[in-house]
Amino acid sequence: MPVIINLDVMMAKRKMSLNELSEKVGITLSNLSILKTGKAKAIRFSTLELICEVLECQPGDLLEYRKILNN
Repeated sequence: MPVIINLDVMMAKRKMSLNELSEKVGITLSNLSILKTGKAKAIRFSTLELICEVLECQPGDLLEYRKILNN
């Protein structure tokens, strides 16, 4: 998938655990884990906004696009 989710990077920078983020954002651990591992197929803007608010970051800090090269 060319869109990479850097949630684990931002959590590490903020020294925040998945449990703590889950409590502050109000999202289940399993849903955050799916997002963190890059297995999510979509994210609601309201969820992205809450995560950015709690982690004090921009959406671009969490999402990255990498072009897939076909050889």
